[in-house]
Amino acid sequence: MSTTSIRTRLLLSLLLALALAAGLVGAVTYRNALDEAESLFDYQLRQMALGLRDQGEIAPGEAAALQDEDLDFVIQIWSIDGRSVYASRAHRNLPLQTVLGLAEATVDGQRWRTFGVAANGRVIQVAQPVRIRQRLAADAALHSVLPLAATAPLLAALMWWLITRSLRPLSRVADEVRARDVATLAPLPQTGLPEEVAPLVQSLNALLARLGAAMAGQRAFVADAAHELRSPLTALKLQAQMVRRAPDEAARVAATEALVAGVDRAAHLVEQLLALARHEPGARAEAFAPVALGTVLQQVLADAGPLAQARQTTLSLDSDPALQVPGDAAALAVLARNLVDNALRYTPAGGQVQVSCQPHAGGVMLRVDDSGPGIEPADRERVFDRFVRGGSAGETPGSGLGLAIVRSIAQRHGASVTLASSPLGGLRVELVLPSDAQGRRDTARTASS
Repeated sequence: MSTTSIRTRLLLSLLLALALAAGLVGAVTYRNALDEAESLFDYQLRQMALGLRDQGEIAPGEAAALQDEDLDFVIQIWSIDGRSVYASRAHRNLPLQTVLGLAEATVDGQRWRTFGVAANGRVIQVAQPVRIRQRLAADAALHSVLPLAATAPLLAALMWWLITRSLRPLSRVADEVRARDVATLAPLPQTGLPEEVAPLVQSLNALLARLGAAMAGQRAFVADAAHELRSPLTALKLQAQMVRRAPDEAARVAATEALVAGVDRAAHLVEQLLALARHEPGARAEAFAPVALGTVLQQVLADAGPLAQARQTTLSLDSDPALQVPGDAAALAVLARNLVDNALRYTPAGGQVQVSCQPHAGGVMLRVDDSGPGIEPADRERVFDRFVRGGSAGETPGSGLGLAIVRSIAQRHGASVTLASSPLGGLRVELVLPSDAQGRRDTARTASS
């Protein structure tokens, strides 16, 4: 049996406790039995001596009986002047005089227990060898302990049965968990469980539910990604065929430019798919650390500068570079980049995109305003789903993943995301990032469950 087994450790602990208790009880019982036997033998000595005191002459038949060698007792009677009147057996090593009452005497190396009494002009002594008393007392004590020794193995077997029966719910839970796999994540049964096991099963069921949700999300993500990649890949194939079949140089140049644009769109889609996969709930995240959000936004706007110039859009930032929140700097950069990129792509040429980051109650507010077409109120919740675009997207190229990525990263950071109408005429996106790390963890845990 393994020493790491709860059953083994519990059984060994109980057996050790049983052995100690049995040893202690046996020792006490043995000692008490010895004391009681000694008291009983002393009582026999006293009663025998007193019985002879009250008796007159000893009849010959009684004298013969008292001289039986099988008796452990030796009886001696003296006259008041010390003359031996009677002795049941001749013992040269018995004392020739007695001490009244109970006493012990050692003669020639042998210990005797005696009781003496004086009455009717004579002195009576009844003696018994101590070694015989001890042997008889030990035999009586052992007989009193034997039932306990015989019961101990039965108690050990009963303990084993009770422990095995008590731990059976754990074995049943282990069998149920062993039967689960990625295709079978049904909750474990909770009926008939002891109070100590029920919280464990509830936690396992919560874990299985989270795993089921993560697996379902992954399957849906793969299915959606496969569906969305099919169209751009088909378009790339057709554009490549057009390049090969171009009748002249001008047609070839146009077809090549269309192919390059298609590759860019496909690359952008794949990049966003990878970003979404990295920030899906349940994906492994980097450890959170203080992030200078203003510095991150400065870098994001610097990277978006060429696109803003190409679209003749005014891009501005109002933020304190020292403003910090706990989080993953790379993920927050992806979040900000998607918001700024969406705002620039949907804002017509000559429009405005304003980014601000200011302290807010309990955290930091990140706000992005644009002067684009905005999103209808009825569509504002739906556009956070994967591959869903607002009705006002028109011909603007996109994959419908930007806001889905934003929400995934925001949930991981415990941030709330809201869409509203912007004073610039387009869309306003507001995120409130908690500045307290514990509050962020609690919010994120609630969102993920």
